[in-house]
Amino acid sequence: GQAANLALRIEDKEEQARVVAVLSGCAAAAGLGARARDLAFHALPLAMADPDFAKDQLQLMLRGVYLHPSGQMPAYEWNFSDVNPPVHAWATLFLHRTEQAMRGEADMEYLKTTFNKLVLNFTWWVNRKDRFGKNLFEGGFLGLDNIGVFDRSAPLPTGGYLEQADGTAWMALFTQNMSELAIELAAFDSDYEDMVLKFVEHFCFIAAAMNRPGGEGMWDEEDGFYYDLLRLPDGSSQRLKVRSMVGLLPLCATTVVEKWQRESIPGALSQIMRRLKRMPELLDSIHKTGPGHLGVAERGILALVSEERLRRILSKMLDENEFLSPYGIRSLSKFHQTNPFVFHVHGQEHRVDYLPAESDTGMFGGNSNWRGPVWMPVNIIILRALLNYYLYYGDSFRIECPTGSGRLMNLFEVSKEIADRLARIFTRGEDGRRPVYGGTEKFQSDPHWRDHLLFYEYFHGDNGAGLGASHQTGWTGLVAKTIQLFGLLDPEHALREGKQVAFRQDANSRKGGRK
Repeated sequence: GQAANLALRIEDKEEQARVVAVLSGCAAAAGLGARARDLAFHALPLAMADPDFAKDQLQLMLRGVYLHPSGQMPAYEWNFSDVNPPVHAWATLFLHRTEQAMRGEADMEYLKTTFNKLVLNFTWWVNRKDRFGKNLFEGGFLGLDNIGVFDRSAPLPTGGYLEQADGTAWMALFTQNMSELAIELAAFDSDYEDMVLKFVEHFCFIAAAMNRPGGEGMWDEEDGFYYDLLRLPDGSSQRLKVRSMVGLLPLCATTVVEKWQRESIPGALSQIMRRLKRMPELLDSIHKTGPGHLGVAERGILALVSEERLRRILSKMLDENEFLSPYGIRSLSKFHQTNPFVFHVHGQEHRVDYLPAESDTGMFGGNSNWRGPVWMPVNIIILRALLNYYLYYGDSFRIECPTGSGRLMNLFEVSKEIADRLARIFTRGEDGRRPVYGGTEKFQSDPHWRDHLLFYEYFHGDNGAGLGASHQTGWTGLVAKTIQLFGLLDPEHALREGKQVAFRQDANSRKGGRK
């Protein structure tokens, strides 16, 4: 059935007017409409100005008028039943910590209500997008439009189905976010400790399925990369070897666990340790953690990607001939510029080429392209993961950045390098021109226009020019958060204080001080 059809039949005119006003304030109006995923990403830069409004935005899609009784969140107004990445829990956790740092207390009723609705949404994912209960998820396009060799939201020309590396990685991150939210709630209500156990178990089962060795897993040992797995009607399977953001997203399912977090849930921690003792094979598929494998400041870590695999993925992600653009991380590796991925089905050729600007196909309307451009939201998720890894490893993990340069960086420095490249899209270079405006002379040189920035939907993978909608202020506005974060955050202080430090620094800066 169509999810959240009730949203089309709001009878209360006052309520309808209020909802429309809220949506027009956060999602780009001018024809793009509103998307559940966008609202979550928008909430982060909105929180810099108005945390209460940002919270209201997150709760919007969880209200009864939108959330289907099954737990499905509507994707967007022209197709409620499509599927967006499950990022509401991540954004909720971010806003919770922002408010906690600013006000010295948290809105626990808001957190409890939001968490309980998100449990419904999580259950919908498990019941509807894990086809055979194997902890491997589908989801279709998942906001990445034309990134695959096939339209992932349509029946496959080969028959069969896809086990998606990005869908599975998003769900692994969802479990981590929900377990952290449950830890926050357990401080006020010990009943939530059981929910910590639930979501940590889900994470372990997802990791075991995704990292299964051999041909049944999504990890390709030869390439050192994750791929979607095509399951064919005859029972055979093959990896679709497109080097894209799909294969980078598994590293984003990474969360450090502070010592104080473990100490706050002794009952759940004891149950988790007993479960892992009975099923030690679950530990083989995740990053080493727990007793004997704690990081800086006795931090634990939940991560899909082990240290060895992280190094292999980063060697590609930080290669300027692959993912690392002068303006951030590309959505598709430049490797495919000279090595297109080609797949033949029933005499028809399907292919993926590196396209740093606009799409050359009509898939998803042809006005969106994930085959090379830089997209701000996924870059932010990558930065989050790298900073979590840094809090675990500190200076003990160093890697070449860019790959082949001989320049070794820790993961804080790598994160800052990527953030600086994202900011470079909007700043004037030595030639006085802003990459975002490309060859548009009116915006480059006219004194009435040149200092009024437009926040485009995505950016040219080679020269940083703005592409797509020019009013995507919400999620592209995330660049402001990266500038603020790295302007305030000291890496040594971060290692000492942990994941809360960025939120405290933000709160101090608002009060006019900095500690």
